[in-house]
Order: sequence, then structure tokens, then C-alpha cells
Amino acid sequence: MDNLVGEFFGTMILITFGCGNVANMNLNKSKAQGGGWVCLAFGWGFAVMMGAFTSITLGAPQADLNPAITLVKTFMNIYTVEQFFATSLVQILGAIAGSVLVYLLFLSHWKETEDKTIKLCVFATKPAVRNNFANFLNEFLGTAILMFGIWMIVVGRFGVNVPADYIPFFIGLLIAALTFSFGGVTGLALNPARDLGPRIAHAILPIAGKGDSDWNYSWIPIIAPCCGTIFAYFVAKVLGVI
Repeated sequence: MDNLVGEFFGTMILITFGCGNVANMNLNKSKAQGGGWVCLAFGWGFAVMMGAFTSITLGAPQADLNPAITLVKTFMNIYTVEQFFATSLVQILGAIAGSVLVYLLFLSHWKETEDKTIKLCVFATKPAVRNNFANFLNEFLGTAILMFGIWMIVVGRFGVNVPADYIPFFIGLLIAALTFSFGGVTGLALNPARDLGPRIAHAILPIAGKGDSDWNYSWIPIIAPCCGTIFAYFVAKVLGVI
């Protein structure tokens, strides 16, 4: 139960900081409007860091915050299949809760913002160029690199030993690095809960002047990250990392 509580609140904090960062820089009359990609990349990095610290503190030592990562740990026999589904569900619910907080934190700014796309992008990812194959490939490879990068940080088999207390800092920097390097293609969900939870929230919240939630695209940030972590798993096994 502690693991589920930690995963719920950790993912909630991740989304509150991450989607809040997007809202802060894009909604009209926000004092941070126009903050730019540097703020976005570091903002998401800090969001993951704070989510991980929250999750660990509340009893979830794995601090996945991401069903795609939970899935690959199921392959590694860290979770049972039942635990995978339960953990993924609370991650998605936590992401919805974090999205509700973002909606409330910027309550007076939705009406001030006419652009429906901006309102959607506060919550969910949207590709810069709509091409399902290229968008899937970006999310697939991006999440594979994320998973592989996490193992490079935490395994310590090759002489790089990061103390456990500092791992969330380095994971946050990894997220920022991924965003800097190729986040401009799809906005890099890298995480089914990060996209699905806020997209559900966008659909059900009474956001002034919102458009549709673009469900036609939603399968890509759900399926591609899961495929990416499984691919990274097999690569890591071949290389003897895990």
C-alpha cells in the first residue's frame, strides 16, 4: 500500500510541477509567458526530481512515476503482473490529480487564453509535425534512451556509483537533457501516465474555451514509451548492464 500511495502522490507532484511549468510559460497574462525551451527543459527535470523525492519519502522506493518503467520492471520480476496494473492505475490517477491542481492554480488564465491548442498542450503532448510513424519513433527512441540512461546512473557496475540519495537529481538532469536534445518533435511524453492522465483531465475539466482532447494522437504517447522501455531492456541484457 505504501508503494501505491507514494506512486500516486509522486506522479501528482510530477504533473503539478511539469504541466504547471507549461501553463506558466504559455497562458496569456502569466508573468512567465514566453519563458522558452530552457525553462521548459529544466522545469520538467525539476518536476521529475520532486516527484521522485515525494514518491520515495511516502514509501515507494522504486519511484517509477511511469507505467512504461513499471512495465519493464515487471519483466525483471520486480513487480508481479497484478502489481504492474495497480501501480500503473495509481500513476494515471495521480497524473489526473496533478492536472486538476494545475487547472486550479491557473484558474483565471484559461478564459484569457484564446488558443485552444495552447490549452491542450498545457496538459497533453502534441507533435510539432503530425506524422504518426515519425512521432512514434521519437517517443519510442526517446523512452528507450531514458530507460538506458537510468540504468547507466543507478547500476554502478562500470565504476560510476551514484549515491542513492542523489539519484533523483541525476534523473532530473537526464530528463532535462532529453528535452534539450530532441524534445521539440513531440514534446516528449516518455511516460503513458504523464500524457494520458492530463489528457483525461483536459477532457473532463470545465476549461473555458477548450477544444477537443486530440484522442486520435493519444495512443502514441501510451504505446511508444512502453515499447521503448522493453527495447531498452533487451539491449541492456545483451550488453550485460542488467
